Amino acid sequence: MTGAVDLRARERTESQRLVRLVDSDVHAQPMPATLMPYLSVGTRRYLERYGRRTHNDMHAYPRARGAGTRLDAWPAKPGTPPGGDPELLRAQLLDEWGVDYAVLQVLNALDCYDPDHIAVELPRAINDWLAEHWLDFDDRLRAAIVVPHEYAHLAVQEIERRAPDPRFVAVLMPANAQELLGSQRYWPIYEAASAHRLPIMFHTGGFIRNLGAGPPSYYIASHVNTSPAMQTQLVSMVATGLFRALTNVRIVVTECGVSWVTALRWAMDSAWELMGIDHPRLEQRPSEYVHDHVWFTTQPVEEPAQPHHLLYAIEQAELADRLLFATDYPHWDFDSPAQALPRAVDGKLRAAIMYGNALELFGLPAVRSRPSHAPVP
Repeated sequence: MTGAVDLRARERTESQRLVRLVDSDVHAQPMPATLMPYLSVGTRRYLERYGRRTHNDMHAYPRARGAGTRLDAWPAKPGTPPGGDPELLRAQLLDEWGVDYAVLQVLNALDCYDPDHIAVELPRAINDWLAEHWLDFDDRLRAAIVVPHEYAHLAVQEIERRAPDPRFVAVLMPANAQELLGSQRYWPIYEAASAHRLPIMFHTGGFIRNLGAGPPSYYIASHVNTSPAMQTQLVSMVATGLFRALTNVRIVVTECGVSWVTALRWAMDSAWELMGIDHPRLEQRPSEYVHDHVWFTTQPVEEPAQPHHLLYAIEQAELADRLLFATDYPHWDFDSPAQALPRAVDGKLRAAIMYGNALELFGLPAVRSRPSHAPVP
C-alpha cells in the first residue's frame, strides 16, 4: 500500500510543478489581415478603403532595423511578424527559459483614435484572436484585455465581455493618451477593471504629441524618455484623487524603468506638505498611495555601474513587493531571466520579483500542470 501511495505522489509531482518564473510583459502581434475574420463586413470594407487613423509612436521609432525586435524572432512563415507565431514564442521563451506564465500584451490598438465603430471592433477582434490562437494554444499564456480607452463606455463593455475568462488577467492601457491618465474621463475603465479585480497595465506608447523639434532622432532619447512620461501620469493620478476614490484600483507601470520612483515619491510628498490645502481629496501622503496601488515591471531595469545601487533604489522606493519580472519578448532589448537582475539581489527578493509578486497581483495558481509536450526533468 505504501508503494502505491508513493507512486501516486510521484506521478503528481511529475505532472505538476511549482511556479518559479512569471513574465509580465510579452508581446503578441497580429497582422491586419489576421484580424479581418473577426471584424464585421462593414468594418473590413471601411479599413480596406480608408485604413486607420493613428498617432502611433512606432512611426517615429528611431531603431528601424528589425522593427525593434530580435532578429531571431522573425518566424519562417512569410508575412508573419515577431510575436505572430505561437510555436516560435513557445520555443524561444516558454520552453527555453522555463517560463511558467507569460502575460501577453498586444500594442496594436494603443493608438485608439479611429471612429467609434472601428475603435470598438478592433480591440474586440484582438481579444478574440488572443483567446483562439494564443490562450487556447498553451495554458501557460495569459493576456491583458485590449480596450478602446478613448471611448470609456465602450472600453467598459469590452471588459465586461472578457473579464469572465480567467485567462485574461489585466486590462491594457497606454502610457500616453489624449488627456492625462488621472483624468476622470478614464475612471469608468479603472472602476470596471477593479470591480473584476483586474490590474490596469499601462504600457509605454500610445498617443504621442511631438514636442520641441519633433520626434527623437536617437534611440537613447526614445528609451530614456519613457520614464518622465510615466512620472507625469502618476502625479496626475495622485493629484486627481484617483486612488482615494477607487480604493481597489491597482495599476502596473510597464516598460518605463524603476529607479526614478524614489525621487518621485520624495518630490510629491514634499510638495504635498507645502501645498496640501490644494488637495483636500488626499488623506494620505502621495508616496503611500503609490505604494498601495502601483506595481512596476523590471524591463528595462536600470543597470548602475555599482549593482548594489539598484538595491538601494528598490529599498528606498519600497518596491520589494511591487516589482514584476518582464522580458519584453520579442523586442530587441529582451531581458534574459538569467541576467536581468544583478547577483546582489538576494534569494527572497529575487523570488518575489521573478514570480511571487506576479502570482499575487494576477491571482495565478502557485502550482501548475506541466505542458504535455515538455519532458519531465
